[in-house]
Amino acid sequence: MDGTIIDSTPAVIKHWHRIGNEIGVSPEVILQTSHGRRSIDILKILAPEKANWEYVCDMEAALPRDYSEDAVEIPGARALLEPLIENKGNWAIVTSGTTPLVSGWLTKLNLPTPEVLVSAESVENGKPDPTCYLLGREKLGLSDSSKNILVLEDSPAGIKSGKDAGCKVIGLVTSHTVEQVLAAEPDFLVKDLASVKFIETSNGRVTLEFSNLWVPAA
Repeated sequence: MDGTIIDSTPAVIKHWHRIGNEIGVSPEVILQTSHGRRSIDILKILAPEKANWEYVCDMEAALPRDYSEDAVEIPGARALLEPLIENKGNWAIVTSGTTPLVSGWLTKLNLPTPEVLVSAESVENGKPDPTCYLLGREKLGLSDSSKNILVLEDSPAGIKSGKDAGCKVIGLVTSHTVEQVLAAEPDFLVKDLASVKFIETSNGRVTLEFSNLWVPAA
């Protein structure tokens, strides 16, 4: 979600500065490793006494509530999602954010809510572990490894998670540098969702068209 269909980077920076001051950890230290990873996993390392779901869910629910003006859609997100949903395309959000964070941002930005959501609370181990994407595949009825499944990711941790789950991964350069995204070895690379266009659904398969696509060298 974050970095793929929404950009809440300014809100996240303000959020971690507040939390860092609250728990006595430098916000800069948190921000170096937090993107694409679950808050609870960051807290397990930096502030174990706060690493529980009650604290994390309350903390993340405050993000869209307190910083609602600091998030925008990723270019092309709505234009991709609306026809995909209208034509009954099979899609899910698989995120390191908690359910309160996801519902809060989607509501604030009036973006579609997926029927299938895999959030931070859904799995024991977060990205880069592949469990979240394996669970997403299962919930979408796509556990058969022969199915073509596309993951759209912006973070190195998320790209690795999708690849290890056996999916094709398109890396978006929305939150990291081109070099950082390429180092995670996505199958393809685009700037953002403005380069991804819905074409049709047929027999349960979705056809997308990509422009300005960069294919990493083998």
